[in-house]
This record gives sequence, C-alpha cells and structure tokens, in this order.
Amino acid sequence: RSLVGSEMCIRDRIMKLINRVKDFRQQKNLTQEELAKLVGVSRQTIISIERYKYIPGLDLGLKISSALEVKMEKVFYFV
Repeated sequence: RSLVGSEMCIRDRIMKLINRVKDFRQQKNLTQEELAKLVGVSRQTIISIERYKYIPGLDLGLKISSALEVKMEKVFYFV
C-alpha cells in the first residue's frame, strides 16, 4: 500500500497526521488571511494546510501554533 501525503509508516503501523489549524483559527476568530499574515505565508498556504494538501515544516508548525496560542502537539498530531 502506498502512503498518502499526510500518512507515515512507523514500524509497519500507518499513522495519519491530523491538524486542527482550522478549528483553532476559527476559535480565535481569525481569517485565513489574518493567520497567514501572522505567520508570514500566503493565504493559499493556510488553505492547503487546512485541506491536508500541504504538511508544514517544524518552523511553520511552531509559528502557527504560537499565533493560535495552542501547544503544537494539540494542533498537529498522529493517530
């Protein structure tokens, strides 16, 4: 089985990356554009993250979680 972009295999166990960017962004009443400006990326990048089309690197993940005032492990996690 080939893995999808938001999946990874650890010791023969497939894990899916979950992100709650949209949930936390909406709780803070931020638009995609506002969050994008806070973290220094385009609105399209935020859209891609929320739609699981793009997995942010550690640096961007930290910026997003900081802007949302939520621990990174609550915003991004594997199941």
